[in-house]
Amino acid sequence: MRKARIAVLVSGGGTNLQALIRAEKRGALSHGKLSLVIANREGAYALERAKKASIPTAVVLKKECGSSEAFEERIKALLRENKIDLIVLAGFMAILSADFTREYPERIINVHPSLIPSFCGKGYYGLHVHEAALAYGVKVTGATVHYVNEIPDGGRILKQKAVAVREDDTPESLQKRVMRLCEWKILPEAVEEAAAGLVHTNAEEKDR
Repeated sequence: MRKARIAVLVSGGGTNLQALIRAEKRGALSHGKLSLVIANREGAYALERAKKASIPTAVVLKKECGSSEAFEERIKALLRENKIDLIVLAGFMAILSADFTREYPERIINVHPSLIPSFCGKGYYGLHVHEAALAYGVKVTGATVHYVNEIPDGGRILKQKAVAVREDDTPESLQKRVMRLCEWKILPEAVEEAAAGLVHTNAEEKDR
């Protein structure tokens, strides 16, 4: 059975990438293969995680490409060269254009650190999400894995998981708990389900 080839786009430490690497090693990513990691920042520790797992890596810098369009074209070229089926945004700190997302309908997955539709969309990323949740006083937050379309955080939801907010939480403590209890669990599950869907769809198309 041909596995779906997965590219992970990263910007920083790569903790969600590590969750995917662990899932693949324990056999929980049976329909997918981590085949490429692309970073948009030099020195991103996620690249080291990928290299330790023997996953090919690439760095694409917008400032070197000269424009957002050229930046995205370089990423698309890498995806084509590596025959990528599924794209995972794991802490990728760049918004992809509508032109980009339209080329990969329901083939781009993102993990967002809140229960969408709360605290999502433009401006809600990283610690800002958890700062907003605490400022609003919510008692429950969590993470969402969803498909990516032209609307920031607006694609179809695949999985969500909730966690209680504690009275003594800081944005940093809440961020860590959401990652550990929610993101690292539902992202591998959602990626496996999406990969399985692609594998089965491709198999059906070949049988026609």
